[in-house]
Amino acid sequence: MPNDALIVSILNLMGDSISSLPDEILGKLLSLVPTKVAASTSVLSKRWRNLLSLVDSLSFDESMVVYPNEEEATKGSQRFCDFVDKTLALLHNSPAIKTFSLCRVAKTMSYNDESARLNRHTQWGLFRYGATFGGGGGGTVVEHASIKRLVIATHVPHHIDYYLLLEYFENACQTVRFQAPSLVYLDYSSFVFRKYDVGDLDSLVEARLSLKLWRSTSHYDYDDDYYYDYNGSLCDDDDPSPPIFGDVTCLVAAIRNITTLHLSPDSLEVFHFCCKSMPIFNNLLNLSIESNNQNGWQVMPLLLKSCPNLQTLVFKGLVHKVTNRCGDACACNPQNPSLKNSKKMKKKKKICCLQTCPVKVLEISDYGGCFQEVEQMRHFLGNLKCLETVKVGVDPDNKGKNAEFLLANLMNLPKLSSKCTIQLL
Repeated sequence: MPNDALIVSILNLMGDSISSLPDEILGKLLSLVPTKVAASTSVLSKRWRNLLSLVDSLSFDESMVVYPNEEEATKGSQRFCDFVDKTLALLHNSPAIKTFSLCRVAKTMSYNDESARLNRHTQWGLFRYGATFGGGGGGTVVEHASIKRLVIATHVPHHIDYYLLLEYFENACQTVRFQAPSLVYLDYSSFVFRKYDVGDLDSLVEARLSLKLWRSTSHYDYDDDYYYDYNGSLCDDDDPSPPIFGDVTCLVAAIRNITTLHLSPDSLEVFHFCCKSMPIFNNLLNLSIESNNQNGWQVMPLLLKSCPNLQTLVFKGLVHKVTNRCGDACACNPQNPSLKNSKKMKKKKKICCLQTCPVKVLEISDYGGCFQEVEQMRHFLGNLKCLETVKVGVDPDNKGKNAEFLLANLMNLPKLSSKCTIQLL
């Protein structure tokens, strides 16, 4: 029995205990289940037949669609879009809608432009907006003065070849457009687009960015000779492969007034390779960064220098990929014989970006105590002069070392700030 029919049967079995409740309460109950289930309930149950218009939350998830065969599931089906269209047409005048979530996971590249439909429905004045696109290249358009919370996730299958993606982007819409002056919270997960057209986001308080490049940048790890072409794409004279795609300069500039920023490991590299100029984040108080050994910290010095009032710095993991552009935010000392100006670089002594960083609270999670992590902690403690509190959470998968041992190692590291205290989470 399908899940929606099962839920309807349960509701019917409960009889008057629920059916006797006011319509407004029943509408709230329908809002708690996926919209497909809510719609089926309204169709299959007499008592619930006219209550769909009372739901305040719409959640469309393609995984709820049952495809007739594997071939249709692989190619994608119009059934999901038809269901979304019919439901939204039925509820287009509903004043109750506050939450709208659309999840579509397509298995093939498609030029379907879903942005027009989403743009139309944002005119309801939604407070939260969510979308997951399978193709990733159709662009996203969000325009409305009253949207408060915006959540967008764009997924592209990892098995698709970059050259196919590049050709795809040449034929698809390449611009993401945000016009939401009342936006307070932005959660944006996507591969980078060629262009971002972002309006006034002065009301934005918190942003969570998970941006991803379309191709690996490993061949740039020890290369000082790359540049931006006339399209704003990163190039290398000796590199026959396509340039790095995307430009997030406008997007980054638009969020400059936020107080809290969360960045994924890939976002750090996107900021480095696809942001032509870094704005000053005068209001930024909390910066949270995820890190792994697949992505570098090239942008970290510039980012920290651009946050003159930063109070709390949070890292989920300290291990990162070492490149010749790590800078002085980390303790890395990359050795590469191909560096032409390594001797000159050693002679130049600059003030470490950490010494001008006003951070008072440093929080580390997933700490494992490996050599690179210990050296990074030594670098932080020895250069952050305003540091007052260090909170360290031990990696739960690290069973070879106990927390007390790791804490003892950290306590023995020299500290520039006399006010600094270290505690385990």
